[in-house]
Amino acid sequence: MSDANENKNDGDESCNCDYSLAFLVLRLWLAVRAILTGIEKFGTYKTIQKPLIDPTTGMEDPSGAMVDVKIKFYSLTNYSGIPAPLKDKFANEPLLPHSLLGMFDHLLGPTLIATGIMLLLGLGTRLALFTQGMIYVALTVGLILIKQDDGISWLGIHVALVAFALMLAKHNKLALLKKW
Repeated sequence: MSDANENKNDGDESCNCDYSLAFLVLRLWLAVRAILTGIEKFGTYKTIQKPLIDPTTGMEDPSGAMVDVKIKFYSLTNYSGIPAPLKDKFANEPLLPHSLLGMFDHLLGPTLIATGIMLLLGLGTRLALFTQGMIYVALTVGLILIKQDDGISWLGIHVALVAFALMLAKHNKLALLKKW
């Protein structure tokens, strides 16, 4: 009978390890997703002109022809939490208070980066997950009001992943602060 109990306990430890690994993978994915999404809020493209290169010789075109090339760069001055085409749609939506929209626009990128770093390091994991979930719910409300159904579906998946991560949070083994 003791052999059966030992095998049962071994199975429980393996199961807990599986849950811990599942949570770690989900936590890392949500962290990377939030960090990179937040960083992308600081990115933009600029167009520069470069000399046309002859593909056969690899030399610049002798006529001095130039081509426009888009280059992506990041800067604090580029920040835009809400993409410009959506800002106009939100501005015309009477159910979205302009003061809240402006605050949300300013805080979205930094909040995504902060919660992503918290998840990555395991600092206040539950708080970071809950905050991300609330961000996705707020984004969903906005997209519902401007009838962006495709975005709503993607955000629904994110909300489900965050909810699942919160359910697995008790298996958070690799964290700096486990309580929160």
